[in-house]
Amino acid sequence: MVRAVAEAARIHLDAEWILIALADGALPEASPRHLILDSAGVAYAFEGLSGATDPGPHLPDAVLNRLNDILRGQLAQFRLPVIERQHAHVPIELDDVVIGAFAAWTPRSRALDTSDEVVMRILSSQTAVALQNCSLFSKSQALLAESEARNAELLATQRELGAAQRHQVLDSERHRIARELHDSVAQTVLSAGMQIEVCRGELESQSASSDLIDRLDLAKDLSRSAVEQLRSAIYALNHPGDAQRSSLPEMLDQLATVHMPEDLRVTLKVVGSPVEMPSDVEHALLRIAGEALFNTAMHGHATRAIVRLNYTPAAVALSIADDGTGEPEKLRMMLRLSEAADVDGHHRGLANMRARAREHGGTLEVLRSRIGGVRVVATVPAPNEKRTGHDD
Repeated sequence: MVRAVAEAARIHLDAEWILIALADGALPEASPRHLILDSAGVAYAFEGLSGATDPGPHLPDAVLNRLNDILRGQLAQFRLPVIERQHAHVPIELDDVVIGAFAAWTPRSRALDTSDEVVMRILSSQTAVALQNCSLFSKSQALLAESEARNAELLATQRELGAAQRHQVLDSERHRIARELHDSVAQTVLSAGMQIEVCRGELESQSASSDLIDRLDLAKDLSRSAVEQLRSAIYALNHPGDAQRSSLPEMLDQLATVHMPEDLRVTLKVVGSPVEMPSDVEHALLRIAGEALFNTAMHGHATRAIVRLNYTPAAVALSIADDGTGEPEKLRMMLRLSEAADVDGHHRGLANMRARAREHGGTLEVLRSRIGGVRVVATVPAPNEKRTGHDD
C-alpha cells in the first residue's frame, strides 16, 4: 500500500524523487520504515523493503539529508506543509501527532502549486492509514502466534490432566475390585476351606472311606490355591506396574487381561480409530467393563470372555461377551425389577451399569452372546455428537 501511494505521487507530480519515511520509534511494528522512488519508479531502501535497491551513491544530498532528519525525529520544522516550486513536504500525522513525512522533488519543467499540496495531503493521510494498518496487522500476528502457543500449552496441559485422571480412574477401579475380592470372595473361599477341614476331621473320626477323604483333601487344596490366587490378584491390583498407560483401550487391556482369574481367558478387540473422550465418559465405560467382567468371573461360570471396543463417527460401543451359563432373559427381568424397586443383590450391578451409560446419553443392553453366554453392550455418543439421555 505504501509503495502504491508513493507511485501515485510520482506519477501525479512527474517527480524526480519521492520520499516517505517514519521517525524512529513511531509505529515500531510498521513496515517499511522508509521508501524512496526515483523518476523511473525504482524503489530504494536501506532496510525493510523486499526487492528494493540499496541507495548507495544514488541519492541526492537533499533526499538523503531529509531522510536522516525524519529518521532522527527532527520533525518540528516539518509540522506544516511546505510547497515550493520544485519541492513539497507534507507531514504524516496520526491522532494529531507527526510521525513522519512525505516529500517530493520535481524537475524544473514541473512547477508545484496549491492543488498539488491537496493531493499530497490526501496521499499523506492514506500513507498514515496504511502504516497504521500494517502496524496493527503485525501486532495481531504476534498476538495470534502467542495465542496459538498458549493454546498448544493448554492442550498439552489438558492431555496431561486427562492422562492423570485416567490413571486415577484405573487405580480407583483396581482398589474397588481388590476390596471386593478381599472382603467378600476371599473370605468366602477361606470359610469354605475351613468347613472342608472340619468335615474331613469328622469323617476321619467316623472311619469314612479313603476315597471320600481324598476328595475332601483335593477340595481343601483347591480352596487354598484359590485363596493364593486371590491374594496375588489383590496384590497386583494394589501395586500396578503400568503408570504410563493412559488410553481407554490400554486401561481395558489391563482390566481385562491382567487382573482376571487364570481360568477365565479374556480377549480385547478394538475396532475403528480410537478417539480421546471426556474422562468422565471413559471412567463410566471402564466401570461398566469392570462390573461386567467381575460378574462373568464370579457368577457366570465362564471360561472365555471377549471385550470389544468399537469406535464409529456417531458412537462408541463397549461390549463384554462370555461363554458362561448366564441367561439374558433372566438378567433382563432382574434388571427391570432392580430399576423398579431399590433392591440389593449382585443384579444391582446391571442397574448401575445402565445408569452410568444413561448418565452420558447412552444405552445398555443385555443380549445372548455368539459364544453362548451373555453379552452386555454399552453405547455412548461419540465426543462430537450431542448427548441426550434415552432408554433402550
